[in-house]
This record gives sequence, structure tokens and C-alpha cells, in this order.
Amino acid sequence: MGQGAYIFGCLGPVLTSKEAAFFRDADPWGFILFARNIQSAPQIIRLCADLREAVGWHAPILIDQEGGRVQRLRGPQWQEHQPPLDMVTATSDPERAMWLRGALIGAELSELGIDVNCAPLLDVAQPDTHPFLYNRCYGTDPEKVAVLGRAHVDGMAAAGVAPVMKHLPGHGRGTSDSHLELPRVSASRAELDDDFAPFRALSDLSMAMTAHIVMEAIDPQACATHSPAVIAVIREDIGFDGLLMSDDVSMEALDGTILSRAEKSIAAGCDLVLHCNGDLGEMAAIAKIGKMTGPAHERSDRAATARPKPQGIDIPALAAEFDRLTR
Repeated sequence: MGQGAYIFGCLGPVLTSKEAAFFRDADPWGFILFARNIQSAPQIIRLCADLREAVGWHAPILIDQEGGRVQRLRGPQWQEHQPPLDMVTATSDPERAMWLRGALIGAELSELGIDVNCAPLLDVAQPDTHPFLYNRCYGTDPEKVAVLGRAHVDGMAAAGVAPVMKHLPGHGRGTSDSHLELPRVSASRAELDDDFAPFRALSDLSMAMTAHIVMEAIDPQACATHSPAVIAVIREDIGFDGLLMSDDVSMEALDGTILSRAEKSIAAGCDLVLHCNGDLGEMAAIAKIGKMTGPAHERSDRAATARPKPQGIDIPALAAEFDRLTR
């Protein structure tokens, strides 16, 4: 039997004894860090070690380090990156720049003990994509988004960091912010198929995250995270057989209690529930869903084993090349 079917976070920069005891009992598959957990490199290294000690193994530790608005590690200690779409638009060689970006981000994460980045973002930007997402995208053409997503994955892997592609099966047509409300998409099934293309091209990746978005052509009643019909599209049409986690179940796009949100995610076909705010009471409720079994357990083991090893890349040389391409 596997670990708990959830990924949790802690509330501050230091793991408290109460949190450590809870994690020891709840046994989450992994952890996720946010800005509230970030102070300095030595502090992050210690926190990662303490989190892993609490569960007794080298558990995956995730972060959202996309660049632009969504980057938890900030200057001056760590490199600040442009929003992805701004960088892609400005550079003469987007594919190489995206590989370099992945390697440089990955190197910073790897040095801290963080081995999973919640990227690439494979949502295809549309003219009316909500501003919370628009410039986080890599482009407006599905084929180019797939190429740039693969480059980013390969760059991170060279630095020893695994990817989580998001937001399956596509968030680009959303015109509202799912942190605050539930987006609904009325596009046809054929139009949606274009949005699925980048995810299909990277369906060999070991981890992915769902979208809190309703796709009316597939399931007009439930968002992707809670929809068996949409999860079936992810598994069968897109062909993703890796570890599928929900987006953060504390987001306001979802209704009901925190436990019901988690239960609906697992019932729909997610392998793991992602919970990000560090609230111990909410995590205790989610822990009631129990451990991963069967295919979810097998996929979690594959994902943990697939975490890459650093390849000894020359960071100063890559940083200089990146600067030439993006300045």
C-alpha cells in the first residue's frame, strides 16, 4: 500500500513539532512549498530535510517556479524570470531560451533540495484568456506550445528536477480566475481537441495537474478535477498514464467542504489531491481519504523513481547564453 493520496504544505519557514507529528501519521506522498516557506537557502535546505525526515523517505518536494508572477523564489537571492509568454515573444530562439530557462530554474531548485517543479504550463493562450493565466502560457499555437514545453522539461531534467505539466486538459479558454470562481468553457469538442494537443505530445511525462474548469462539451455539470468524463479524456484520448494530481483543492472554484472536494477528486480519477494553504485542520480532514492503492500507487512509485539526476551542467555558461538570448 502506498503513501497518503495527497500532497501537503506547512504553514511557515520552519516545520513545527505538531506538523511533523501529523505528517508522520498522515504520510503524504509529497510536499509543496510557497512564498510563506521561503527565507534563505540554508533555511529551505533544512525545511526540505525536515519534511522528508517526518515521513521517513526522500519524498518529492514541489514548488511553482514558472517565472513572471508565479515564482516562489525571488530576487535578490534567486533569479527573477520574465513571464513565459513575454520571454518567448522577445527572444530570437524561443526553444533554446526555454531549455536554458528550465536548466537555470532547475539548478536553483536542485541546490535547495526541491526536486519537482509545477511546470510546464501547456495551456494554449486565447484572445480572451483570463489575465491571471495569459502571459503564463507559452504561446497561441498548440504545436509551438508543445515544442517549448518539451524544451522546458528537458532543461529542468538536466538540472535534476522533474516536471508536472498543467493544467489538464487545458485552461486556456477560461475567462475567469479559478482561484476565485469556476470558469466555464462552451467550446465545441473539436475546438477543445486543439487545446489537448500539447498535453498529448507530452503524455509520456510522469506527473500532471488537472484544471478547475468546466468543459461543457464533455461534462456540463462538473469541473475537470471532479469529472470522471474529463478524466477519461485525459487517460484515453490524451493518453496520459502518469501520476495525476488535482489542482489545489482550497481554491474557490470548488464548492463544498474541503473533504468533499478531495473525495470528489479521487472518485473522478485523480490519483492525488493537492492541498496548498498549510492549514492543519483542513489537511487532517483530507487525510481521511486514505492511501493510494492499485494503479494510483503504481503511478506514484513510477513518478518518484523517474525523478532525474543532475547532469553536471555548466551554470555560468548557460546563464551567459540565456542573458544573450533574452536581454
